[in-house]
Amino acid sequence: MRYSGRAVELLLVEDNPADARLIQQALAQGTVVSHITVAPDGVEAMQFLRRETPRFARAPRPDLILLDLGLPRMSGREVLEEIKSDADLRRIPVMVLSGSQAADDLQCVYNLHANCYVRKPASMAQFVEVVRSIEQFWFGIVTLPAR
Repeated sequence: MRYSGRAVELLLVEDNPADARLIQQALAQGTVVSHITVAPDGVEAMQFLRRETPRFARAPRPDLILLDLGLPRMSGREVLEEIKSDADLRRIPVMVLSGSQAADDLQCVYNLHANCYVRKPASMAQFVEVVRSIEQFWFGIVTLPAR
C-alpha cells in the first residue's frame, strides 16, 4: 500500500536478528509499509541515512526510523543525537523501540528529540500488536513531512 500516494519507506535500526525478523513479519502482514531497510548497527544506519558509501548511494529517504538503543559500534543514543543535529535528517520521525526499562534512557531520548519511546513487549503476541499499531498510527493517522 502507499501513504499519500507514494511508497512507504522504513529504516529499522536493530541488532537483534530475531526482533528484526519479527518486526518485518508483523509489518508484512499490515497494509501500509512498502519497503523496510534493516541496519544492524548505528554506523550502518548513519551511512545509509547520509548515503555515504557506494552501497547506499541511492538509499531512499525513510518516512520513519525505528531505533533500538542497545546497538553495537554506535549506540542508539548517538544515532538519535546525530540525526536530530543534522539539518537534512532532523525532520525524519524517530521512534525508539527498546527493551530498556531505565528511566534515564527514557529521559535521554526525549531530551535528544525522539518522537516517541515504546518499550518492546515481552510476549510475541504483544510485540506483533505493538508493531501493527505503530504502522496504523504513523501511516494511518499522522501526517508526515515530505521526504
